[in-house]
This record gives sequence, structure tokens and C-alpha cells, in this order.
Amino acid sequence: MVYLLTAFMVSLMLNVILVRYKNLHSRYTADSDLAGIQKYHVRPVPRVGGLALVLAMLAVYVPLALREPGLISQIGMVWLCSLPAFLGGLAEDISKRASVRLRFLLIAISGVLVFYVLDAHITRLNVMGIDWLLQFTVVSFVATIVAVTGAANAINIIDGYHGLAAVVSALIFAGFAYVAYYLGDRLLLVMSVSMIGAICGFLIWNYPGGLIFLGDGGAYFIGYMMGVVSIMLLARHPNVSAWFPLLLCFYPVFETLFSIYRKAFLRGSSPTVPDRVHLHMLIYRRVVRWAQVGPGERRSKTQRNAMTSPFLWVFSSLAGVPAILFWQNEPILIGFTALFVVIYMLLYRALVRFHVPKWLIVKRHHDDD
Repeated sequence: MVYLLTAFMVSLMLNVILVRYKNLHSRYTADSDLAGIQKYHVRPVPRVGGLALVLAMLAVYVPLALREPGLISQIGMVWLCSLPAFLGGLAEDISKRASVRLRFLLIAISGVLVFYVLDAHITRLNVMGIDWLLQFTVVSFVATIVAVTGAANAINIIDGYHGLAAVVSALIFAGFAYVAYYLGDRLLLVMSVSMIGAICGFLIWNYPGGLIFLGDGGAYFIGYMMGVVSIMLLARHPNVSAWFPLLLCFYPVFETLFSIYRKAFLRGSSPTVPDRVHLHMLIYRRVVRWAQVGPGERRSKTQRNAMTSPFLWVFSSLAGVPAILFWQNEPILIGFTALFVVIYMLLYRALVRFHVPKWLIVKRHHDDD
């Protein structure tokens, strides 16, 4: 608990500073693009909340040195290996000109460091044939890099509305913490609960008002940590099915895979080109967009933004809760993975075709005169 509280308090205070003194740094750090294709905020907002998360994780070293000094070097190396990915995202948050190729390269460097420095490799996915291929170092190497870069970009993709990525990520780390506690793995437990604390300290200022954003740096850092915990969990505990971390993280993972398929194969465009048909954007446009929830258009738009996220929190729990409940039962994990895919596709199809159930739509509220 002390690690969670330390990360929470440091993240909370650093975000207070970033929000309170935004006028001093907003020239460089604010997201001032209010009309972009994926922009749903109504005023310039600092997008460097990830900086508070990274420093909050660093602050955990203080209680760690007093309580469990044997873990400092391991967690320290995990933190150091995250820096290329985080700094690549931070460069985009500040300059707004860091290319996608450069950011991918820096995230991949973090993946390389995970493989060689942390000695954490993907050697199994519990899929016949693939596990055999993963015994070859080059295949394991590529798979590890893909896992880290994929996780980092998956969180960035779902980071579209106030509180969405933060709550989904906190719930995922809660699942990792539960299993790590059951297995008696102090390293993974400390990493997971510290991430929960850091994310919650940020969340207070991000939801519902959207006073600060994760930015690419924050999303990449969270995704990197998610990928590392997944890889290390499987490497350190052969009795844990590879389908557990997959199902636990399946909402952001499948959103990313489906986005790549939709853009590259259905539309013939680059997967890096932004669009407005991610699931969370369709929820906003088809389900809550027309809700009049507050006086004034700016306030109403901000509140509709915040109303979108709970729909996706519940939706992501359709994968996360079964993963936690049945983390030791591989056939059930596989079954729920397939079920989530079916539910996702049916929901997406309904939203695209305007066949949303009426009970799901948040209707416009008319005031009585």
C-alpha cells in the first residue's frame, strides 16, 4: 500500500503543479488543436501528464530503498528502459512535430532494451506451432519488440476521451497486481500497484474536467509498463497462461489490431493516418453526442466527452473481469477472448450502421419552461 500511496501523492502533486502553472509552459506543452480529426476538447490543455507518471514511479524508490532494497536495481532497470519510448512521446507532446517513424523507432529501442537488458523474452503464446517458432532467438526477439511497441501504441489509440485510457489501464494493472500477489511475485506486484497509484493521481485532474492529458509520452509509458509486466509475468511463471495477459489487455489490443485491419485492408490507407471511426469515437458520435447535459456549448461538450468513457470502462471489463476470475483456466480464457471479439464486432457494426439500441442512447435533455 505504501508504494501505491507514494506514487499517487507524487503524481497528484506534480499534476497540480502542471495544471496550476500551465500558463508558464502551455506555449510548448498545450494541445491547442481544437479542430483536429481526433480532437474533442474545447480549450488548450497541457498534454504532459505522462511526465508526472514517470516521476511518480521514480519516487517509489524512496520507500523501496527502506523496505525492499533488493528490488531497486530490477525496477530501476525497468524504468530506465522505458525512457526512449517516453521521451519519443514527450518530444511529440512538446514539439508537435516528432514523426511517427521516429516515435516507433524509440519505442522499439525500449523493446530491444527489454530483451537484452531486462532479459525478458516472449518464448510462448500457448499456441501450437507459434510456441515452437518462439524458441528461436530471432523470432522471440521480434515478438518481444512487437509486444512492447504494440502495447505502447494500443494505449495511445484508446486515449481519446477524459479518463478512458487511465481507468482502463488502472484496471489492467489491478488485474496484474491480483495475480502477482497470488503468485507471491513482489517485483511485479510493486510495479503494478505503483502504476495504479501514479495513474490515479493523474486521473483526478483528467476526469471529468480534462484539465490535463496523458499525451503521447504518458500513453507510451503506460503501454510500455503494461507490455513489460505481461512479458515478465509469462517469463517468470510458466504456470500462467499467455491468454491471461492477452485477455486482460484485450480491449486496447484488439482496438489496435482492428484499426490496422480497417485502415490497411478495407480502406487501403496507412495505419498511421488518423480517422474518426475508432470504437470510442463512435460511442461519442452515436450514443452521447446529442445529450444536452449542461448550460453552454463548451461545458456541454466537455461533459459529453466525460460521459463517453464509462461506456468503454464497462465494455473493457467484459474482457478484464473474466481474465481475473479465470486466470488459471486457459480454455475459458480462450473462450472469453473469442466472445469479446464477437461482441466488439457486433457493437461496432451496429454503431456504424446507426442500429444502436434505443436504451443505449443518451437522449437530449429538454428543460421545462
